[in-house]
Amino acid sequence: MRTRSYTLLILLLLLFFPQAGKTQPVNKEAFAHTYSIVALDKETGEMAVGVQSHWFSVGTIVSWGKSGVGVVATQSFVNPALGKDGLRLMSQGISAPDALEQLISEDKGRDYRQVAMLDVNGQVSAYTGQSCIEFASHIIGENYSVQANMMLNDKVVPAMAKAFEENSDLALAERVLEVMKAAEAAGGDIRGRQSAALIVVGAKPAKEIWQDKTVDLRVDDHNEPLTELERLLKVHRAYEHMNRGDLAIEHGEMAIALKEYEAAEKLFPGNLEMKYWKAVGLANNNLLKEALPVFKEIFTVDENWRELTRRLPASNLINVSEEELDRILDQ
Repeated sequence: MRTRSYTLLILLLLLFFPQAGKTQPVNKEAFAHTYSIVALDKETGEMAVGVQSHWFSVGTIVSWGKSGVGVVATQSFVNPALGKDGLRLMSQGISAPDALEQLISEDKGRDYRQVAMLDVNGQVSAYTGQSCIEFASHIIGENYSVQANMMLNDKVVPAMAKAFEENSDLALAERVLEVMKAAEAAGGDIRGRQSAALIVVGAKPAKEIWQDKTVDLRVDDHNEPLTELERLLKVHRAYEHMNRGDLAIEHGEMAIALKEYEAAEKLFPGNLEMKYWKAVGLANNNLLKEALPVFKEIFTVDENWRELTRRLPASNLINVSEEELDRILDQ
């Protein structure tokens, strides 16, 4: 079925765009008509790519980024090499505009491409091929570019630019999400919606490869991908607080840990794990009286947490007397 769909797609291309058969073959495996944004936060130096499309797992091919280097969005009839090679050139100190110009000049399928690149210095460039399906356009602004193709109308890209400029008070990830929500509200992809992705990379090169992306979220298949992406970003922020709380416990900074756990719980109030480690933090901070009702609430919902508590002393994750541990387990 998939092969048949791709074959039909190529036949349609040859019917409506006869020149397609005379130039570089368009990669039929990478068909991502979509809207996206590349952006830099001038305060933190963070860079981001946000994307939404009516195509499965759009984040696997459109969004590219590397801390201390830059970000790329490559879409329409996607050439993934534009992402990989764009980052390579920018890592060599070549500006985003120069990198994009070089790569587009070498791409024989450029008429069908839509690409945006932004480097760590805030230089940004975008390209929309003449054969991208309307409505297709891009707008370059200070520290950002917004681009889209196969949109319902010509209002989508201007709405994205306006949303980015009007939400400068937000953290970059949340700001990018507002841009995508504005695109959807203005009409979005003419086919509807299916997947979305959001990545954020840092201003300086990451010390370890697993630290390269500070935000890396994907919704591969969903009826409302932006709604789900927004939920995941909120969960991500909650777990950032959890991680900071865990680190504070390692350093013996219990007051800081408690503040972080409380902030996490406010963002994700139904999560038992966040409640649990807050309770452990209270107990470790000689606040057993405050911890006991929290443990009781958790154990009432799921007995496995009670069993986990029995195992904590062996790993030195809970620092209470045997008597106090018995009081906790009796909740």
